[in-house]
Amino acid sequence: MTDSPDSPATTRLALAAAGVTVVLWASAFVSIRSAGAAYSPGALALGRLLAGALVLGAVLLIRREGLPSRAAWPGIAVSGLLWFGAYMVVLNWGEQEVDAGTAAMVVNIGPILIALLGSRFLGEKLPPRLIAGMAVSFAGAIAVGFSMSGEGHASVLGVVLCLLAAVAYAGGVVAQKPALAHGSALQITTFGCLVGTVACLPFAGQLVDEASRAPLSATLNMVYLGVFPTALAFTTWAYALARTTAGRMGATTYAVPALVVVMAWVFLGELPGLLTLAGGALCLAGVAVSRSRPKPPSRTPADSVEATEAV
Repeated sequence: MTDSPDSPATTRLALAAAGVTVVLWASAFVSIRSAGAAYSPGALALGRLLAGALVLGAVLLIRREGLPSRAAWPGIAVSGLLWFGAYMVVLNWGEQEVDAGTAAMVVNIGPILIALLGSRFLGEKLPPRLIAGMAVSFAGAIAVGFSMSGEGHASVLGVVLCLLAAVAYAGGVVAQKPALAHGSALQITTFGCLVGTVACLPFAGQLVDEASRAPLSATLNMVYLGVFPTALAFTTWAYALARTTAGRMGATTYAVPALVVVMAWVFLGELPGLLTLAGGALCLAGVAVSRSRPKPPSRTPADSVEATEAV
């Protein structure tokens, strides 16, 4: 007997899957710093997607899941082009033009766009707790961004690229949501990754040339990005997205800036300041608010009497 989609066990699994996604996506920012020093934006995106597609394809064959139904393919194609393809290339490019803080602030409009697009195209509701939580988290992301900016630079081109990355991310998530009704999380992720890989094939020449000169550490970080933040994290994301709304899942990613602060502290020795810590705390608090549900109204003695009389 399997758990129903709304059962407590399924809810816990979805939350665990979302947690895996958030942690691995946060780790990606640390790895991109290393790989991005040796690989251009398009080559890095293609190398990451190739590694991810190989792992996902192997798992799909082992599990013998085959192809998703025809109804899933429009969503797979759109999410593959926007999220796996355009988002990765444009974000890599944008982070070369602006400092990390500015990139974080601009890209973090993505969850807000997801909620708005989900309401418009998927008919999802915008409960007050979700809106309030996103407002708190966005304020935290701005605080983290300002604290990380320092003496960095922010070109108009870089800001536009980060904005395009946020739009591509939001569009990809909203397109993926209905596709998950017609295929498993593994199927939707695998073929979305393949679509993104094909879209990035024009960068194959750059990837081959740069791989021949890149240090081993940069190449290993690129492979890590493909195996864990892409193959594993996008699959756990799809699993969780299939069991909740796009807006609520988008709000969950506001935990990423807080985790990036911690990981940069642990792995890069970057000691966060008070504003950074405060911003990270706001991000987490906002996620907690957006994921919470209002308590059901308590039954009064009068209600109990009325219910008894009705029987």
